[in-house]
Amino acid sequence: MAILNIKDYLDKDEQKDLLRFLTAGSVDDGKSTLIGRLLFDSKKLYEDQLDALERDSKRMGNAGEHIDYALLLDGLKAEREQGITIDVAYRYFSTNNRKFIIADTPGHEQYTRNMITGGSTANLAIILVDARTGVITQTRRHTYLVSLLGIRHVVLAVNKMDLVDFDKQVFDKIVSDYQAFVQPLGIEDVTCIPLSALDGDNVVDKSDRTPWYEGPSLLDFLETVPIDKDRNYENFRFPVQYVLRPNLDFRGFSGKVASGVIRKGDEVMALPSRKKSRVKSIVTYEGEIEEAFPPMCVTLTLEDEIDVSRGEMLVHPNDLPVEKRGFEAMLVWMDEEAMDTNKQFYLKQTTNTTRARIDTIRYKVNVNTMEQSAVDHLELNEIGKVVISTNKELFFDSYAANKQTGSFILIDPITNNTSAVGMILNPVDDNQLVLENESNVITLNLPEMGINPEHYEAVEKVCKEIESRGIELRIIK
Repeated sequence: MAILNIKDYLDKDEQKDLLRFLTAGSVDDGKSTLIGRLLFDSKKLYEDQLDALERDSKRMGNAGEHIDYALLLDGLKAEREQGITIDVAYRYFSTNNRKFIIADTPGHEQYTRNMITGGSTANLAIILVDARTGVITQTRRHTYLVSLLGIRHVVLAVNKMDLVDFDKQVFDKIVSDYQAFVQPLGIEDVTCIPLSALDGDNVVDKSDRTPWYEGPSLLDFLETVPIDKDRNYENFRFPVQYVLRPNLDFRGFSGKVASGVIRKGDEVMALPSRKKSRVKSIVTYEGEIEEAFPPMCVTLTLEDEIDVSRGEMLVHPNDLPVEKRGFEAMLVWMDEEAMDTNKQFYLKQTTNTTRARIDTIRYKVNVNTMEQSAVDHLELNEIGKVVISTNKELFFDSYAANKQTGSFILIDPITNNTSAVGMILNPVDDNQLVLENESNVITLNLPEMGINPEHYEAVEKVCKEIESRGIELRIIK
């Protein structure tokens, strides 16, 4: 019998890849129950958790005589009282083949922003459908949000098959309805699995009650779905996070490789200066390495002394991102306070922060019907296509091509709240922007107003304070 070597086991465990996925579905479709069942059947619960689960199921469970697996995730008092999910619950577990982080997201429309938060880092989405009701409005809404987030793998989990006697025709009808809806959204990989979360059919092991289903169980699929090609390894983008200078002999640029691959000796260009150099070394905590790729955090040293600071970007000279001050984007409004298009926001994209304004709202999307309508502002949880202009040029790609450089957040300059999250669609030419339009700028002609030159400095201080509140001023002396 081989002696278990702890170091070998830990090394092997460290090399497993990580799959992040979210669950979404209508209220009472069984999202939390499914994840609870997944944890329970894959033997990933401790004895004290099992004791607490059995005790809580008898006291406040919603599953009759069964153990209520949803209680493993719905920990908030309001969630347990109402039998629903409100906040995003994250759970970690691993099998012999892969590590998993699950985001159990709420199904209600009023918690759309919670689902966007949970799905922003996900590789895969499990969308649950009740076998009795089929594809409903919420199913379409969640699928649209998943496509908006650029999640490439979707599992349609047709739950509660036990309540329709595991009827193949019911399953086939739901699958054909869903595939007809999902086709125009451009999701590349859709897998449909019939299951019963409460009884465990097709969750961890294949069920004898669905002999007509030839696909994998849910856990088998999660363990084997290929995610290594989901990242962009083509276009090298390295947003500089920090200039590392511990002593006179070392000056390196630290950050996370957003996309692409970088090797020692590669020629790189710094943006926006467009100065070129070559990579002298790639340094990590463990020592120097020959190449780096996403999502590695490294420090690059260059052969030449060129000026690069936080917010700037290193790229390959023959493969540049877009450099523009304006772009079209899909925006999800996340602030309790409604959008004010006259307000300036802070826009944070990669390590770069700048002032920005929402120039135009092209349309608002009704997430339930997919209809587009003209509006003059967005409110909490609403989604729209907008044009954004920034005070300085950004270096970006479209979100579809590169999630890391194609995403951004808008921050309210007064409250510091995250007002919106956005996914860049395409650049907009400067002549189409309204930022520099006179209607957006208040001009103060100090001589015409009869203000003496000795007071100009005081006026400028007042104007700076007003500008920090999002109002743009121009002073003529």
